[in-house]
Amino acid sequence: MSEIITEWVEPSPDEVQERILKMLAGELKLSAKQVRTTVGLLDEGNTIPFIARYRKEMTGELDEHAIRSIEERLQYLRNLETRKTEVLRLIFEQGKLTEELRLAITAAAKLQEVEDLYRPYRQKRKTRASVAKEKGLEPLAEWLMSQPPAGDPLAEAAKYIDEEKGVASAEEALQGAMDILAERIADDAAIRAWVRQHTYNHGMIVTEAKDPEMESVYEMYYAYQEPVKRLPPHRILAINRGEREDVLKVRLAVEEERILDQIVQRTLQQTSAVREILLAVIEDAYKRLIAPSIEREVRGELTERAEEHAIKVFADNLRNLLLQPPVKGHVVLGVDPAYRTGCKLAVVDDTGKVLDKGVVYPTPPHNKTAEAEQTIGAMIEKYGVETIAIGNGTASRETESFIAGLIKKLGNPKLKYIIVSEAGASVYSASKLAAEEFPDFDVAERSAVSIARRLQDPLAELVKIDPKSIGVGQYQHDVQQKRLEESLKFVVESVVNHVGVDLNTASPSLLSYVSGINGKIAKNIVKYREENGRFTNRQQLLKVPRLGAKTFEQCVGFLRIRDGDNPLDNTPIHPESYSIVDKLFEQLQISLEQLGTEELNARLREVRPEELAPKLDVGLPTLRDILESLQRPGRDPREELPPPIFSTDVLKIEDLAPGMELKGTVRNVTDFGAFVDIGLENDGLVHISQLSDRYVKHPMDVVSVGDIVTVRVLQTDLKRGRVSLTMRNL
Repeated sequence: MSEIITEWVEPSPDEVQERILKMLAGELKLSAKQVRTTVGLLDEGNTIPFIARYRKEMTGELDEHAIRSIEERLQYLRNLETRKTEVLRLIFEQGKLTEELRLAITAAAKLQEVEDLYRPYRQKRKTRASVAKEKGLEPLAEWLMSQPPAGDPLAEAAKYIDEEKGVASAEEALQGAMDILAERIADDAAIRAWVRQHTYNHGMIVTEAKDPEMESVYEMYYAYQEPVKRLPPHRILAINRGEREDVLKVRLAVEEERILDQIVQRTLQQTSAVREILLAVIEDAYKRLIAPSIEREVRGELTERAEEHAIKVFADNLRNLLLQPPVKGHVVLGVDPAYRTGCKLAVVDDTGKVLDKGVVYPTPPHNKTAEAEQTIGAMIEKYGVETIAIGNGTASRETESFIAGLIKKLGNPKLKYIIVSEAGASVYSASKLAAEEFPDFDVAERSAVSIARRLQDPLAELVKIDPKSIGVGQYQHDVQQKRLEESLKFVVESVVNHVGVDLNTASPSLLSYVSGINGKIAKNIVKYREENGRFTNRQQLLKVPRLGAKTFEQCVGFLRIRDGDNPLDNTPIHPESYSIVDKLFEQLQISLEQLGTEELNARLREVRPEELAPKLDVGLPTLRDILESLQRPGRDPREELPPPIFSTDVLKIEDLAPGMELKGTVRNVTDFGAFVDIGLENDGLVHISQLSDRYVKHPMDVVSVGDIVTVRVLQTDLKRGRVSLTMRNL
C-alpha cells in the first residue's frame, strides 16, 4: 500500500492547461498546434463562426463543428480538472492521500472515474457502516478482511460487546463489521467500474404496465425487454416518458451470479475461517448498495446519450429547415386558417412589408364562400398577388380546398398556393417581439403575416421563434432544456452567418444571431439605421453605440451592404483583407468596378492560388475564399437549393392508391423514418426500411428536412388518416 502524502501542492494553471491541451489533441485526433491555437482564439473572445471563416490559417482550416467540439470538450475538461483538484485537496486534508491515489485521480478522463475514486472518502450521511464505525467496530472489520486461516468469528466479535456503545451481543458486533466491509466493497472504484461495464454489456431493460388494462401510447412496452446496449435513443426516451407519466414500471435486469463471482475473485482468498461471512458481505454489498446505484448510473448514461442524439437530430433538422430557399420577388397572400373565428389574411410585398390585411369566413360553421372569394379576389387583383401561403393548422385542408377552387375560377395561370408549416407561429404571434413589430394587429393577424414571410425568407422569419417551438424535433421536451437551447442557438448562429445578413433590412432578431452581436447591440444597429438612414459602408458600424472594435471585427464580415460605397461590402470578404484584394486587382490589372462581370470572373478562374498567395503575402485558405467571394458577390447559398413545391389543386387521401407516384417535401426526419408532405392533411411516413434499396443506418444518411423527393404510395389508412410511402425501387 502506498504511503500517505504529507505535502501536496495544487497544480499550477499552466500545468493544468497543458494537460487539457494534450487530452484534447488526443481525443479529437488533432495536432497540438491546432488545439493550442483554437483554444487561444476562443479564450480571447472570438466566436466560432469568425474563427472558422477568418482564421483558417491559424486553425489548420478547422470547420465550425470541429471548433465547437473543442469548445465543448474544453469546458468539460476544465470542470473536470477543477473537480480533480478539489477532490485531491479534500482527501489530503483527511490525511488519506497516497501517491497511487493521486496518480489515479490525476489520470482520470471522466468525472465518473474521479467520483468513483473519491467515493470511499466522501462525507456520507448516516449509514449502517458509519454507525458501526462509531461503535468502534472497524478493528473487527479489519480482522474479517484479513481472512484469517483459523479462528472463531463470534468469539472474536464477543470482544467488542460494549453496552455503552450500543453493542449488546457478538452477533450485533459481527453484523456491524459486515456492514463496514459491505460499504467498503461497494465503494471500491475498480469493482464499481467493472460492474457498471458488465451491467451495460449484459443487462436488459425490462418494462411492464402498471395497469395492463389501460389504453395508452405505451402499449408496446407493457411486457417488453431489450438488451441495454442495443436500446435505440428514441426507445430510451419513450420508456423514460412512460415511467415519468406513471404508466410503466421499468427495471434493469442482469444475471447476479456472474457479478458476485467476479467480486469474490477480486476480494477473497480461496480458503479462510471467515469465507462464508465474507460471501454474505459481498452479496449484501452488491444487492443493497452497488446494484441500485449502478442501475441509476447506467440508466442516467443511457438517457444522457439518448438526449444527445435527440438534440443532434433536432439540430440537423433545424439547420436544413433554416436553409430552405427564399421565394424572392413575389407578392404573397398569407392565410391563417380557422373555423369559427375566420381565416385571417395578410398581403405582404416582395420585401415583407404588409400592404393589407383582412378576414374571411369560407370554412364551417359560416361557409361564406362567395363573400370570401370576392374579398380575396380583390386583394389578388389590387396587389398583383402571385402566391398564396396557407398555414397548416386547424381548418387548413378546408381552406386549401377553397383556395384551389378560387384559383380555378380566377383562371390566372401565374397564381398558385403552398401549404406552410405554422409550427411556432402562435408562439411568435403572442410574443413581446410580435407586439412591438405589429402593435395594431391581433394575434391571428400577426400569424398571417408570419406565414407569408416564412415563404419569402424562412430564415429571417424563423429566427423570431424559440427554436424549440419550430417543430422538427424528436422528444425535444424530454431532453435537458439548457443543453437543447445551447445546441439550437449554435445551429441558428451557424446558418445566419453562413448565409450572411443584409445590414439595411435585417430585424433585431436576425442581427442578434450574427457573430459577436448581442440583443442590445442588434437593437442599437436598427435604431441607428432608423435615425441616420441606410448604411452605405461597413465602417459606419463603428458609430453604433456599444459596438466596439472587437465586436466590429467579429461581425462585419457576415453583414452585407447592397449598392453601398464599396462593392466588397456586399461580399463575405472581411475588411481586414481589402488591402489583399487591392494587391490582387493590381497584380491582375483589373478594377473593382468590374465586380460581378463575366470578364472579371473569367480572369479570376485562371488564377492559381498556390502561386499567387506568396506574392500577395496571404494564406492560401484566405486567398481561396477571397477568389470565390469575388466571383459571386451578393450570393445567397440557399438559392442553390431546389425551390418549394407549389400547388393549384388539392389532394385528398381518398385520391390515393397503392403504387401512385408523387413528389413531396420532407418535413421532419426521426430515427425511424421521414415524414413527407405530399399535399394531404397529415404528412406521409417513409419508414427507415423504405428509404432506400440499400441498408440505411439512419434516415439522415438519405434525406434531410426540405428535400424534394419522389415517393410511391404503399398503403393508406383512411380511419386514422395515415399514409405509408416508399422510396424503394424508384
